[in-house]
Amino acid sequence: MSAPGGVPLLAFEALRLRLGARDVLRDVSLELRAGEVLGLAGPNGAGKTTLLRAAYGGIEPAAGRVLLEGRPLARHGRRGVARRLAVVPQEATFTFPFRAGEVVLMGRSPHLPRLGFEGARDRAIAGAALERVGIEALADRSILELSGGERQLVLFARALAQEPAVLLLDEPTAHLDLYHRLHVLELVRELAREGRGALVVSHDLSLAARSCDRIAIAAGGELLAVGTPAEVLRPELLRRAFGIEAQVVPGPDGAPLVVPRLRA
Repeated sequence: MSAPGGVPLLAFEALRLRLGARDVLRDVSLELRAGEVLGLAGPNGAGKTTLLRAAYGGIEPAAGRVLLEGRPLARHGRRGVARRLAVVPQEATFTFPFRAGEVVLMGRSPHLPRLGFEGARDRAIAGAALERVGIEALADRSILELSGGERQLVLFARALAQEPAVLLLDEPTAHLDLYHRLHVLELVRELAREGRGALVVSHDLSLAARSCDRIAIAAGGELLAVGTPAEVLRPELLRRAFGIEAQVVPGPDGAPLVVPRLRA
């Protein structure tokens, strides 16, 4: 899954992103390496989801460029991007009662010939993705009948079925109970060990500190810091980014634990 010659799997170079007349992010330079889980944190409206949209070509940069395995997105083509990069959104809207297994099988679409149909190998890959996420029991249930958390797990399994080099995950654990939060993040770590890369938007800083190799903090239209959890989860930076007072202490596993102070 590694990009050739040690090239980053995904790179943002001097990126400027605009929504309407407003600059959302300015001069963003960031790399995702093979084998790495990179967290992206920041307050609401900091541009985290917008950056993920730019990563798969969902928004055109006002300046700078996005490179996938060392090549501009446009040179891959839409299907080429979809073969190498999978997205797990915060939510997805379904109007047709697809079965959950069918939704996961949709992850094979970029790998099929035009006007082609899924074969035995595609069905096996989708089935393995359901099993790896632990939701094979949901395969025959309508996506419209599932809870928000169950749908999120289906979307994650669909991304696995895509067999991407890069995973983009926008708050992937937002609707999940504690067990499934940990399970999904453990799977993301496993995928990184297989040589893939994951860019994960998260508001849970303490959980991000345990699952991410590095964390990028965005606020005020720019990246304030990028580094290991211990390097960036510091009270002064949290104050600047989030406007909060917080104590940062070592957790039982040695990873930083962020304890916000309630205002009187």
